[in-house]
Amino acid sequence: MAKVETLSNSRVKLTIDVSADLFEKGLDYAFDKIKDDVEIKGFRKGKVTRKVYEQHKGVENLYEEALNYCLQETYTEAIMANDLQVVSQPKIDLDVQNVKKGESFTYTATVAVKPDVKLGEYKNLEFEKPSNDVTEEEVIAEITKLREQNAELIVKEDGEVEQGDTAVFDFEGFIDGEAFEGGKAENHELEIGSGQFIPGFEDKMIGMKAGEEKDIEVKFPEDYQAENLKGKDAVFKVKLHEIKIKEVPELTDDFVKDLDKEGIETVEALKKDTRENLEKQKTEANKNKAIDFAVDSASKNAEMDIADEMIVEEKNRMMDNTKRQAQQYGLDIDTYLQLTGMDKEQFESKLMQDAEKSIRYNLTIEAISKEEGIDAEEEEIESKYKELAEQHNMEMEQLRTQVNPDAVKQEVVFKKTIDFLVDSLQTK
Repeated sequence: MAKVETLSNSRVKLTIDVSADLFEKGLDYAFDKIKDDVEIKGFRKGKVTRKVYEQHKGVENLYEEALNYCLQETYTEAIMANDLQVVSQPKIDLDVQNVKKGESFTYTATVAVKPDVKLGEYKNLEFEKPSNDVTEEEVIAEITKLREQNAELIVKEDGEVEQGDTAVFDFEGFIDGEAFEGGKAENHELEIGSGQFIPGFEDKMIGMKAGEEKDIEVKFPEDYQAENLKGKDAVFKVKLHEIKIKEVPELTDDFVKDLDKEGIETVEALKKDTRENLEKQKTEANKNKAIDFAVDSASKNAEMDIADEMIVEEKNRMMDNTKRQAQQYGLDIDTYLQLTGMDKEQFESKLMQDAEKSIRYNLTIEAISKEEGIDAEEEEIESKYKELAEQHNMEMEQLRTQVNPDAVKQEVVFKKTIDFLVDSLQTK
């Protein structure tokens, strides 16, 4: 039997009774796990009875495994009987001193549960719809980027290094007169103004001429990734070999043909194609803005008490996903974080914020779907299965064995609810 006490909107305490009979089963279970390895003088290994074992070793040696058995049985039963949506591991309070063979005992389990959601305004929200129109300036800007991507670097025969030029040079860095590891390279190419080097380095190369040598003094930032270089003054001995400048191709039909875009061979055709692509991008981006606004507004207007344990569970899931992504690139998590410019503490803090936001979004969408009676039709579930099968290049039957129908149904309902929210927006 279990008694449920509500501690808050997101936490309950279960008081659970364990009968003497169940504890006896637990003791049998515990002994069965070890009996084949039990050795007692005068008995063959594995042939000792539980009664003999208790006489020689004491029944208390079976308590830990027996208690684990009883707690698992009774806790799971209590959760199911009371239809609790548990979102964390339970905190068990059990006084082992009160546990005795042949007697019943009681323990408590405090656990975080999915909170109730009190919805606020979520329909007919006013939204300033962005325009999907594409201007001529935007088309020209996009084509200019395309031209720059196809630019060639040519040697600048005369003159000095200027902003935007590419310098080809050797360098070696010194701290207190000693060269440091990783501070040397030959024929290194650097676009001046790109911000790839230590602050101040690129600015001090401006004005140099090919063949010139120069000592450049800089200070490593306090948050530099290499611990031994943080905040240190350094001198880089630089020898400039040559200066390169970008030669951007002119916008002509020949340039368009060289792009080798199917069916596009003239400047006008390129402009038309560029405009259509930009319109598609804007339409998709604006659709996402509407979704973000609708879900974020509904979430902020809703009231819910999310247990810290639930947020931590989601944060840990996000961290595991991040680690898997880093591994795909052959990186450990520390190296990955260096590339993001955040330390572990900052990253975990951000993950906690993202986890809470994600939970609020999901709980709000779930509550709205129930409030509005939004459900998934059989054909919609089938359509989603087909979409997933094509996406993962799998046979439908194979996919069905790996993807739970309830998960597919939830995904369909989730999307329908978001569509409902977006469709209800009052645009201005």
